[in-house]
Amino acid sequence: MSLKPKRVDFTETWSVLQKTVEGVITLGYVSRATWNDRFSDVYSLCVAYPEPLADKLYTETKNYLDEHVKSLHKSVLQQGEGDLLTNYFNAWIKYSQGINYLHRLYLYLNQQHIRKQKLSDADYIYGSVPQDVQEQMEIGELGLEMWKWNMIEPLKERLLELLLDGIHKDRLGSSQNNDIIRGVIQSFVSVQEFKKKGNLELYEELFEKPFLEASGEHYKCEAARLLQECDVSQYMEKVTKKLEDETLRSHRFLHYSSHSKVRQRCEQHMVADHLNFLHGECKPMVTQERRRDLANMYPLLRSVNNGVNVLITHVMEHIKQQGLEAVTELRGDNVHTQFVESMLGVHKKYKELIVEVFSGDQNFMGALDKACSSVINFRQSKQMCKSPELLARYCDMLLKKSSKGMSECEIEDRLTQSITIFKYIDDKDVFQKFYSRMLAKRLIQQLSQSMDAEEAMINRLKQACGYEFTNKLHRMFTDMSVSSDLNNKFNAYIKQENIELGINFTISVLQAGAWPLGQVAITPFAVPQELEKSVQKFENFYHNHFNGRKLTWLHHLCQGELKLGYLKKTYIFTMQTFQMAVMLLFEKSDSLTCAEIQETLQLNADQFAKHISSLVDCKLLTASSENLVGPTVLSLNMDYSNKRTRLRISTALQKETPQEMEQTVTSVDEDRKLYLQAKIVRIMKSRKVLRHNALIQEVFSQSKSFAPAISMIKKCIEALIDKQYIERTPNSADEYSYVA
Repeated sequence: MSLKPKRVDFTETWSVLQKTVEGVITLGYVSRATWNDRFSDVYSLCVAYPEPLADKLYTETKNYLDEHVKSLHKSVLQQGEGDLLTNYFNAWIKYSQGINYLHRLYLYLNQQHIRKQKLSDADYIYGSVPQDVQEQMEIGELGLEMWKWNMIEPLKERLLELLLDGIHKDRLGSSQNNDIIRGVIQSFVSVQEFKKKGNLELYEELFEKPFLEASGEHYKCEAARLLQECDVSQYMEKVTKKLEDETLRSHRFLHYSSHSKVRQRCEQHMVADHLNFLHGECKPMVTQERRRDLANMYPLLRSVNNGVNVLITHVMEHIKQQGLEAVTELRGDNVHTQFVESMLGVHKKYKELIVEVFSGDQNFMGALDKACSSVINFRQSKQMCKSPELLARYCDMLLKKSSKGMSECEIEDRLTQSITIFKYIDDKDVFQKFYSRMLAKRLIQQLSQSMDAEEAMINRLKQACGYEFTNKLHRMFTDMSVSSDLNNKFNAYIKQENIELGINFTISVLQAGAWPLGQVAITPFAVPQELEKSVQKFENFYHNHFNGRKLTWLHHLCQGELKLGYLKKTYIFTMQTFQMAVMLLFEKSDSLTCAEIQETLQLNADQFAKHISSLVDCKLLTASSENLVGPTVLSLNMDYSNKRTRLRISTALQKETPQEMEQTVTSVDEDRKLYLQAKIVRIMKSRKVLRHNALIQEVFSQSKSFAPAISMIKKCIEALIDKQYIERTPNSADEYSYVA
């Protein structure tokens, strides 16, 4: 074959080429040699000398395809109206394959003539295309366009009618022509696939739009029928099944662009149009916790814009109600345990429900958080919320040595779960106060079950609230470690100086700023002679090492071991220092009056009464009368006996008095005022001038450890005005400015 342009007789060449075109388009037999010769003929016509005959070839091919499709149209009609879909589909399958082969035969014409003349994407985008320009199509595209105008357009109404009828029969379960229906619908897409813009126009206008309208009417009728026949549970199941069926049907028949539209139309008519009915059934479902119904309701409501909000609200209110019922009527000594474990039970139950029924939807998780927060921070009238104190007591119970019947793993697990409650607490500063007081007692009295568990709990709190929140707790641990080293040095010192103290003496030196001990007034106390030497020697040792530091002895927090040898068995008691001082007075006398003991030890009335009554209660002492007043005689109980030989008198140490509770709450209020004043000053320093409401909003947004009351913020603002940190601006009483 020569590639050199030459003169070509178009009529003769086309008459030969046309026969091959006919064979290709009708899927007749065309030998390889014939194919190659006709391929060369197309090339020769496109490069003919002196004038290329490509345009003429294009025109003749177009005319041929036009006539060919018209003849196919007649043939389809002649085969009978009853089998129109089948006849159309068979003709389309044969024609579409044939046009594909023909496209390849005209490869040179397509690539070197038609494609080079096509307008670029930029011409389309920027609008430089003249209105009357008629672009030549590639032969494959041309064949599809002929099919559209000569086959689809004349038959479209009848085809649509038969397609909708076929899909309706499929809904009724009696369709036999599924593959044909799918093929006919796909032909509407395929004839315009080559287009760069609007390639689904024919499909959408001819089929999709009428189909969606017809389907909408079907869904309306189906919904009306189901509402008449079914209760809400059955209705939701039927609608869910309908949605599944319609989704499968749209995947079976339609172009993928229609799948979401079909589902949306079904949801609109079967769910959104009856939203009031479904919303009205949400509350009884939630209150009765009908999981299956809720699992069906959730996806239906989620499909509608804002449809699920009502269900979320009912779930939140139900969890809140269940939570309040679980924690508001608690009684007994272990209220803290009942509160935390009841609240954890409610949280676990409804978290599992949300995961199982609502697929872990974050909106429902948010509702759970709001409900739990509301319950945990619930306060009756104007009382302070008890949750922070109860949670602190729960942690204290777990971390003490007295937590019997629980393994280390169980304690660790419960402490980890307690952080769930902690995260919901608004007044985290109140929790911190109570927790730090209880931690101080555990450390000082050596009641902690495990120092590792203590530190792990503090690290959990730090992860939840940051370093600042646990700073003082860490410093308390540091003090205990430093005190251990200090005791070693003191023991080395007395050994080196050959000092005999007569007792085993251990001391803890605590920083005043880190430990929550400053609220308790220092109790007057005459140190017994047995302890006086140890106290003096330690003071001398400490002042030699740390010049300028002041030691304040907190005898009410001290304890010691006392060996009792006057009974039939020898007992070792661990008791508070004041109790030990009382018992030491009985070394020289078996009986003393209350007045003598109080005068000797110089204890105030409250401390004296508390510790004397604890010794009488544990039966180490006997009293001549029930009222422990001045003349009452206290005597050693010579008949005391106990199965155990090592005992602890801890009642007086562990019971918190109402005064201590009140002092804790008061200290929280004072800390909050200082915290808020510091926040206000920082905000005003950076903003210079700020209106009242804007300032309050800023303070709210920056207060993370507690939710401040507006009244307290106002008092703090007034206090700062009095201290001349800020002032009201001359122009407005509602605006403040920072005083530099």
